[in-house]
Amino acid sequence: MPARKIRIEVYDEAGNRYTIAFEGTVTRDKALRLLDLVELLGGMPGSRTEWRNNPGPSKFDKIRLVIEKHFPIVWFTSREIQTVYEKEFNEPINISTVSTYLGRMADRHILTKGGALNNRRYRIITEISRLAQSY
Repeated sequence: MPARKIRIEVYDEAGNRYTIAFEGTVTRDKALRLLDLVELLGGMPGSRTEWRNNPGPSKFDKIRLVIEKHFPIVWFTSREIQTVYEKEFNEPINISTVSTYLGRMADRHILTKGGALNNRRYRIITEISRLAQSY
């Protein structure tokens, strides 16, 4: 598996910016540790307050959050992601945008895809499924 890079920028109440960079093999456990560190710095408010000077997560990041929260081990469609995204973030998103981002996640080996083009389904690639594919 190729090395991945993660960079997280966190702003505190005083407007100070903290940048955390990680490069290497990213596992779910390591990502959760990084998020714990971000939370310790005060970067993950529990009540969806807006951060000053920070536009917030991108649509790509929001889609990934929806997938990890609502579809961690099951197959899903673009339409299902669109529906949950709009409920979760209370903002519209085009089905073509969702499909584009899901395709990019599949290209980056975050997701696996299956089915015909008119019935495309996706699923998160876990460490267990990666090991199963290597045999």
